[in-house]
Amino acid sequence: MLSALVLVLVLPAGCGGDGSDRGALEVVAPFYPVAEAVRRVGGERVRVTDLTPPGAEAHELELTTGQRDLIDDADLVFVMGRGFQPAVEAAARGRDGRTVVILDRLRAVRRAPAGLRNDPHVWLDPLAYREVVELVAAELSAADPDDAAAYRRRAERAAARLERLHDRYRDGTRSCERRLLVTAHEAFGWLAARYGLRQEGIAGIDPGQEPSPARLAELARLVERTGTTTIFTEEQASPRLARALARDAGVRTEVLDTLETLSPQRIRRGEDYVSVMDANLARIRAALGCSGS
Repeated sequence: MLSALVLVLVLPAGCGGDGSDRGALEVVAPFYPVAEAVRRVGGERVRVTDLTPPGAEAHELELTTGQRDLIDDADLVFVMGRGFQPAVEAAARGRDGRTVVILDRLRAVRRAPAGLRNDPHVWLDPLAYREVVELVAAELSAADPDDAAAYRRRAERAAARLERLHDRYRDGTRSCERRLLVTAHEAFGWLAARYGLRQEGIAGIDPGQEPSPARLAELARLVERTGTTTIFTEEQASPRLARALARDAGVRTEVLDTLETLSPQRIRRGEDYVSVMDANLARIRAALGCSGS
């Protein structure tokens, strides 16, 4: 029964399931960016289960009984930590096997300003996400030493793609008329800090936080004062407040993808972390009036 459940849950994420990965490491990832890192580094030696289904709000994920069983039985479980997904973290604490708390292991987090240390959205900074990839490679190598060299090679290729993405963001945001990102919630603090931008969120780090009328009025004044042209909404969160703020301020809205999930349909179209981040960059450049390449 459990093996059938694994098959059902893994296939929608586009990973494994054809019988060729018999004996593969069973890895549980909390949501898309971590699952993507495991898939790229692990290749055919790893079968990864992404706990957060497409379109779901990762912060608010509640686990099914079957998902708790998968966590208990996995060879390796990754969680973000810092309360990003409380249900996942609680279930992982109760298991006997290896659990990796990502935010406790990243150099970027240890070196970050105090305001970012409890912000879990590290994957939206390409260089911090590169550290996630490197951590995944180290953990897979420890769990499966015979394939450590292959994990390292794949991690190096993934890291090189992220370094090129970083170069595009650095060059693409160097010369902009504006530096302010007004976002649905404070998901882009790591990205903003990396590239010298400023983020103001309608909600806080948790998108479920409801802003006060005073906060909305403050943001409307800020939008007018700074010449902001765009309020950014998200794929998963309700756009209601962002659209209301944009309407009151006389500006437009645009989607900025937080990459917490990626549907099988988008993956089949060839989308992945890098392509979505490139699309985000194009929208940021248009909103901020950036020039150059």
